[in-house]
Amino acid sequence: MGTNENAALRVPPASPADALAHFTGLLTFSTDVSDVFAAADLEDPGFTLVDTRGAAAWFQGRVPGAVHLPTDEIAARASGLVDASKPVVVYCWGPGCNGAYRAAVEFAKLGYRVKYMMGGYEYWVREGLPVATDAGVERGRPDPLTAPSSGVSCDC
Repeated sequence: MGTNENAALRVPPASPADALAHFTGLLTFSTDVSDVFAAADLEDPGFTLVDTRGAAAWFQGRVPGAVHLPTDEIAARASGLVDASKPVVVYCWGPGCNGAYRAAVEFAKLGYRVKYMMGGYEYWVREGLPVATDAGVERGRPDPLTAPSSGVSCDC
């Protein structure tokens, strides 16, 4: 690469039509913790939130209102716990874990419409959102590297 070449544009950007298709496609597969939190305030958020982590992680803390259904149990137990007429939003530990993707595959195999929550439980906690345990619900302080310290929304 020459000294005047722009590394960011070494591969040119997609056409507007291709960009629209790609980014719209990404949004059909994912949501984020702020949007899930905002939907929780609705009378009916329109989806079932599923925590796909194991029991030890669940008891350590979870998103309030989530259904606990570890990935390995989805095939056997989903029909008894999760309404197939509503979309499912799955989460696992965080962006370094592909557990939510594996869970999404399992739900899709069963015919569920599914999205994954980007950032998982890690970013839920880091954004200072409410966390449930058997002792109750607590809310931490937002990590200023992931959310404004004055609130829970980046206003994007």
